[in-house]
Amino acid sequence: MTFTVGSGFSRTRRVFAAAALLAAASAPLAAHHSAAMFDDEKVVELNGTIKEVQWANPHIWIQVVVDNNGQKSEWSIEGGSPNTLSRNGWKATTFKSGDPVLVRVNPMKDGTSAGQFIGAKWKDTGKTIGRWE
Repeated sequence: MTFTVGSGFSRTRRVFAAAALLAAASAPLAAHHSAAMFDDEKVVELNGTIKEVQWANPHIWIQVVVDNNGQKSEWSIEGGSPNTLSRNGWKATTFKSGDPVLVRVNPMKDGTSAGQFIGAKWKDTGKTIGRWE
């Protein structure tokens, strides 16, 4: 028995079936989280040292230790996906543990020590990555 989309299906049913398939295929896109927790109206510049980089899907994380007048705190910085960053020249080794950096982020709205990556500048070489004006 051979089944053809046109046989026994009205045009309305075919359109509905196509729409249902399209909706099912786009479900993974809807599962992606938003950036609503970051305050995109503010930019914070962190003067610190790279502790580690977690190069993993769905987004990389950069841990930065910031010394603020003798008070050390650790910031978790969310970056893009490894795939997207790789296509823009990043590598898992772009940031190395111990690198002295200035990092610009959109901070968390709730005030926790975390943010969304904007750009970074290495203090020893002056090299920049991301958006650095």
